[in-house]
Amino acid sequence: MNVMKDIKIEKITLNFGAGTDQKKLEKGLKLLKLISGKDPIKTLSKVRVPTWGLRVGLPIGCMITLRGEEAGKLLVRILKAKDNKLNERCFDAQGNFSFGLKEYIDMQDVKYDAEIGIIGFECAVTLKRPGSRVAQRSLKKSKLPSSQRITSEDAINFVKEKFQVEVL
Repeated sequence: MNVMKDIKIEKITLNFGAGTDQKKLEKGLKLLKLISGKDPIKTLSKVRVPTWGLRVGLPIGCMITLRGEEAGKLLVRILKAKDNKLNERCFDAQGNFSFGLKEYIDMQDVKYDAEIGIIGFECAVTLKRPGSRVAQRSLKKSKLPSSQRITSEDAINFVKEKFQVEVL
């Protein structure tokens, strides 16, 4: 098989949206730190929406990005919490996929924390192939050939083979 056709996990992003509720945001920060072991960052509002009580620069959520080996290990833990089942709608046309976990206590190695309560989060997984950097580099940037792009079918097959996930 062609080595340039191998699919790898580029990154996993865990997201938690709290809206304007700052107490909920603090719970989300604790949750993401508990799950990943890393410090999450706050996401800020970029637009002003007076009816929702949003102003520019207001913290409305938090996120953390993991790459490499630790990203793969965390993905295995999160997929086990989903019973290794994903819906076909979770996959986009570029081959990435995202899904939500309604309760963090579904993960086997995470214990219930009374300060956090029962909340969930969203997990977004970005996939890549070797050579995809040509589209992002600053010098001699070029388009990614269609043969190097990851389709949703490629991503579904990758997840089925690597993580034994059943796609519904």
